[in-house]
Amino acid sequence: MAEKNPPSPSPVYRFGVFQVNLAARELRKHGVRVRLPGQPFCILSMLLEKPGEVVTREEMRQRLWASDTFVDFEHSLNSAMKKLRAALGDSPENSRYIETIPRVGYRFIAPIPISEEPAAAELQARRSPDAKPRRSLIRDHASRAVVEEKKTWSKWFGISLTFLLVMGAVVGLLLYRKVYLRGTRGTGLATTSTLPRLTDRDTIVLADFINKTGDPVFDDALKQALSVELTQSPFLNVASDFQVGEMLRRMGRSPNEALTGRVATEVCMRLGGKVILVGTISNLGSRYVVGLQALGCANGQALAIGQAEADHKENVLKALDAVAAHVRVKMGESLPSLEKYDFPSDATTRSLEALRAFSMGQKALRESGEGEAIPFLRHAIELDHDFALAYTVRGRAYEDLSEDDKAMRDFSKAFQLRNRLSERERYRITTLYSETVTGDLQKAKEAGELWVQTYPRDGYAREKLGVVYEDLGEREKGHTQFQEALRLDPESSVNVFNLVLSAASLDQLDEARRILETARARGLDGAIIRQSMYSLAFLRGDSAEMERQVAWAIGKAGAEQLLLSEHSDTEAYYGRLHRARELSKRAAEAARREKAKETAATCEIAAALREIEVGNASSATSSVRSALSLAPTRDVKILAALALARTGDTTRARALIDELESKNPANTLVKFYWVPTLKASLEIHVGSPQAAISLLQIAAPYELDELSNLSNMWTMYPVYIRGQAYLLAHLGTAAAAEFNKVLGHAGIVQNGILGALSRLQLARAEAMMGDSVAARNQYRDFLSLWRDADPDIPVLKEAKAEYKKLQ
Repeated sequence: MAEKNPPSPSPVYRFGVFQVNLAARELRKHGVRVRLPGQPFCILSMLLEKPGEVVTREEMRQRLWASDTFVDFEHSLNSAMKKLRAALGDSPENSRYIETIPRVGYRFIAPIPISEEPAAAELQARRSPDAKPRRSLIRDHASRAVVEEKKTWSKWFGISLTFLLVMGAVVGLLLYRKVYLRGTRGTGLATTSTLPRLTDRDTIVLADFINKTGDPVFDDALKQALSVELTQSPFLNVASDFQVGEMLRRMGRSPNEALTGRVATEVCMRLGGKVILVGTISNLGSRYVVGLQALGCANGQALAIGQAEADHKENVLKALDAVAAHVRVKMGESLPSLEKYDFPSDATTRSLEALRAFSMGQKALRESGEGEAIPFLRHAIELDHDFALAYTVRGRAYEDLSEDDKAMRDFSKAFQLRNRLSERERYRITTLYSETVTGDLQKAKEAGELWVQTYPRDGYAREKLGVVYEDLGEREKGHTQFQEALRLDPESSVNVFNLVLSAASLDQLDEARRILETARARGLDGAIIRQSMYSLAFLRGDSAEMERQVAWAIGKAGAEQLLLSEHSDTEAYYGRLHRARELSKRAAEAARREKAKETAATCEIAAALREIEVGNASSATSSVRSALSLAPTRDVKILAALALARTGDTTRARALIDELESKNPANTLVKFYWVPTLKASLEIHVGSPQAAISLLQIAAPYELDELSNLSNMWTMYPVYIRGQAYLLAHLGTAAAAEFNKVLGHAGIVQNGILGALSRLQLARAEAMMGDSVAARNQYRDFLSLWRDADPDIPVLKEAKAEYKKLQ
């Protein structure tokens, strides 16, 4: 006669090569029994009953020894733990199974699927022919594996086994239909949940994956894939690699130090995080087991534990997606959100080798900058020619190095492959493509606003939208986005740079100074931080600080050409053209050493334009030819056309203008900023000021745009040329208004030479209006600014002669 209330089956725990039967008090390794004394086995059972949770030393004392037992508890527990570790082949320094929580207790960290005893499974099969064992796999019509939720057996003693299994199957089927319709053959999952769910304001830190397979291809690749999986969700607030790297740097560690154990906990606490996600991968015979634990940052308790299996290496990424999706739900994300933002990471790339190279590129980007990262990203693309995310990141690296032509090629390729990107990344590449490749700023604005609306905590989305707003002349909106970007990601040097320059452009120098001081106090440094410091020093008239920043940059890849180019602009601003030429030459040489041809060409044309504006046009022609030969890119052609137009080389200038118009029909700045400026320059050269003034009306909404991080030479050119057109038309009052506009936006024009020359042009406008007193004052201001200028500069000679006549 059958029992009315049969006992619940004793679970058999499997992890790595081990199997533990609690009822039989057996530990087996590869099926062979391993001798383990009573107290060590009891400790192991306590840890297995609370996987992923901390079992305190006090809990162990109460379980192992009666309260009235006289024993050296500390010594005895340490001895028992030592025997347990020896049996498992584990160690505190390189723990695979048991993690030591200093002065608190221990935690079992390996994935532990639970299976039934064969007899219990057979009994259940007889009682309920339609029911499946809890460890079984539910497969769809394409034989894809499904994830089935599990609960710990110890919570359900006394409940009917039949009822439990039937309900488990029902829950599994419901989850399958709603969530896990994308699986991989041979994948299963077990999870548990013990803590309240997260909110969308709680920060998650991704620890490094623990690779127990010995196969280096999994190093870094799986963490990168998990990041792709999680960051597509608007609900989850995952700390970026740059946030974590900068925090490690502030802790006095390498930004690429392994993020495990105490280091991960400290980073999480310092970032104000709530949860650490710890992933593992191990072998189970010929199969792979992927585990994921969500641990409370403050107490180490488990929020969710998941595990999935893959029958071969090619399915590991699918297994990771499955376990990550289930853990996302366990942490509080809604099923509708998961269904909408459930882009599989193996669609990004199916090559683990490419994913690993991409991850190494990300590390190099954090540690050493764009120049060091690009070779890794190139290798990732060589391994997978359809790796859309790698093209996107490499394009951004080229953009930050002012290699815009290379950036456009990568953004174009990524945009073509955008179906291989998650929704978040599709917003990103659509914004970048519209802003940089087609130049359609209205489309970039639309994409950027949708990006921010969908992912309001994405600091990068805020940053790019801020750039687009500023390009469209919406400076206040841009400033607001830059503020929000820095609030969301205060460890980003790019966010600091953008907000400093934005504040300066709005004449908020005290705010700019506070931003930089806060960033420096946080330990932020690097080329663009130093460039920000240089720019602010110029605006505050601190020449010693400018010299310090240039000295810091010498010999540093990615920094030297930036600061030398900045300093060459400053020397030219004060009329020291000989020194400016030397610095521009050195900046171009530094760029060539780094194979940054477009940067080198831009440095050459910036120097040529300065010579043209001060009257040395003949010396500029060879520089323009050299730049076009070195890097015939869109931006270099724009600047070359400007140089040619300003010298009156009408034929060559018009050929470049025609090419720019035909190849960039949707480009906002080409159509409304550059082409009017180029054509107006030609009209001035042939003596048609009214035609120039008419052309430049279309540029008015964009004329305060800051166009380059490399030089301020061409900032506010439409305003300066319009002022010259008014002078040529003998409209002194209108001309004075234009040059006053340049002088009134010192935070935008900064050390561009047009800012200095506008003082001279304003003096000429005042003289034209018959105000000799005001004219003399303006001449004196200009000559004082150029008191140390090279004496042979044509425009300086003209200014001295004009001033003498007024006296």
